[in-house]
Amino acid sequence: MAAQGGDESAIAALVSGSHPHVQRFARSLCASPEDAEDSAQEALIVLYRKIGTLRASGALASWMFRIVRNECLRRARRAFRGDDLVGAEAVVSAEDDVLQRLEAQRVASAIAELPAEQRRVLIMRDVQGYSGRAVADALGLSMPAMKSRLHRARATVRELLLSR
Repeated sequence: MAAQGGDESAIAALVSGSHPHVQRFARSLCASPEDAEDSAQEALIVLYRKIGTLRASGALASWMFRIVRNECLRRARRAFRGDDLVGAEAVVSAEDDVLQRLEAQRVASAIAELPAEQRRVLIMRDVQGYSGRAVADALGLSMPAMKSRLHRARATVRELLLSR
């Protein structure tokens, strides 16, 4: 592959040709359109910088999709922890910040009390933003079974939050 050898025009063609596929995959994984676009861009930047280190050209697609998946997961974790509020600290009062953290702790505590199979479904679907089909496939469930577990998990979390 000419792109692996450093041919600039081949690299440009590869990046531009990969962009729609990478973007579509990112939209299916990331929680928001903004995160999807940022994740796709990050993956293309990594592709541009490290194409020469790729050993087999056949591994390119799986390599790219793994980068996108990891970037989407990183952004979801950061959002779940509240790290994406760094720029908003000047606007958020200390009291509001404490209240947000307490509420996040309450929700996290309620999720932690769920049975493992419900917790996995809830986190993958609602926190990480995976599609229902992706969650069902990853956990080896049928769509109805995944939906049932997700419904029970959401209802349990709601009950736990209302009872406290």
